[in-house]
Amino acid sequence: MAVNVAIARPGRIPACAGIGLRAAHHREVLDTLPEVCWLEVHSENYFGAGGAVHADLEALRPHYPLSLHGVGLSLGSTDPLDLVHLEKLRALIARYQPALVSEHLSWGMVGGRHYNDLLPLPYTEEALDHVSVRVAEIQERLDRRILLENPSTYLRFAHSTIAEEAFLSELARRTGCGILLDVNNVYVSARNHGLDPHDYLRAVRPSDVEEIHLAGFTSKRFDDGEILIDTHSRPVHPEVWALYREALATLGPIPTLIEWDTDLPPLQTLIDEAERAERMLEEARHADAA
Repeated sequence: MAVNVAIARPGRIPACAGIGLRAAHHREVLDTLPEVCWLEVHSENYFGAGGAVHADLEALRPHYPLSLHGVGLSLGSTDPLDLVHLEKLRALIARYQPALVSEHLSWGMVGGRHYNDLLPLPYTEEALDHVSVRVAEIQERLDRRILLENPSTYLRFAHSTIAEEAFLSELARRTGCGILLDVNNVYVSARNHGLDPHDYLRAVRPSDVEEIHLAGFTSKRFDDGEILIDTHSRPVHPEVWALYREALATLGPIPTLIEWDTDLPPLQTLIDEAERAERMLEEARHADAA
């Protein structure tokens, strides 16, 4: 079922490394204007019309390309799309003209009630049809191409018939949306489910991927095994860095974001992580030119 519509594709962020902008770092970023390539903010934190967060973002906007990253559209829900949410997002896009707008391939709302998590959906033909229609409507209402992020998952539906990476790729083909490839989530989900993260990277079409996320996870051990949790509270794990290097070799240089949402470290820690990603991106650029 093809639901592709004509959608706007604004100027892209260069293939360089940025950081997620969090409230605790606003003042230092404003005062120092660190040499990071771009900034990403959570869309819902800016749905109010005014206040200090907007004053800060408006002051920073001339200095950095911007990406808006959402957590609340609940794409996989069977509830109707939240048109109030979409209108607030549309107004935010008009205000800041971000280079990228993204959401998660997940759900978190049922019966009009929101659950504060990004829940997985079954990867079936029925779910693919359902999400394709919703993504097409979102893009039409926003007049923007959006990117969808692969989630971290801790369980799988027994009746899923499509691999996640194939589901995302087909969704991109049908709707014209792009993919935000969270390499940490690829690793976390693969470890939790006994899958091969390298197979995931090989299955994604390079032309679909327009952004990469890197973050840290937490390991929890139980009597019957271990689970990795995508907490965004640690440095990027060495094995995720290795997977990122492979992703760049497979997909080419892509704008890359360092995410850190809880147990926030000093701003310099995020900058250091971004500089490490930038060095890997530079290697990938040289490899492409060779």
